[in-house]
Amino acid sequence: MKIIVVESSPHKNGSSNLLAGELIRGAGESGHRVEVFDCARAQLHPCLGCDRCGMSGPCVQTDDMSRLREKILSSDMMVLVTPLYYFGMSAQLKTVIDRFYSFNSELTAKGLQTVLIAAAWDNNDWTMRELISHYETLCRYLHFQNRGMILGTGCGTVTMTKSTVFPLKAYELGKSL
Repeated sequence: MKIIVVESSPHKNGSSNLLAGELIRGAGESGHRVEVFDCARAQLHPCLGCDRCGMSGPCVQTDDMSRLREKILSSDMMVLVTPLYYFGMSAQLKTVIDRFYSFNSELTAKGLQTVLIAAAWDNNDWTMRELISHYETLCRYLHFQNRGMILGTGCGTVTMTKSTVFPLKAYELGKSL
């Protein structure tokens, strides 16, 4: 299976990317081809809402989203990776998701498999509620097949994250794909 991992943390070596790395390791050991796209370091602009794409592209903007679009559409699975910022995804990942508009029709028709990986400082039982709701709504709307979520609570720093069960859970999910 071909997997595109969309990382979105401003902290290149932060907790969410650590968890993504463990999923990647497990998926690689199971024979999957994995590629990472770092949208936090990519040249991406917010959707203009111009509707020139008609939800089936191309987007009028010339940036790295055209490259990511091709990677997503040629993959069997997409892994969305984000730190939890104010109980939602990072602005970097939200920018990518908003830009799905320009190829909404192709995404919906594809039935892409997806995984969500998130890392949060808090470990309250309600910490991830809004992020989960947003992700599940995306899956329903775009006909994504949710293959799992790694919701790393209590993962505020890399040291904290390494001392939790979440790196192992991410690895095991990667192995099971």
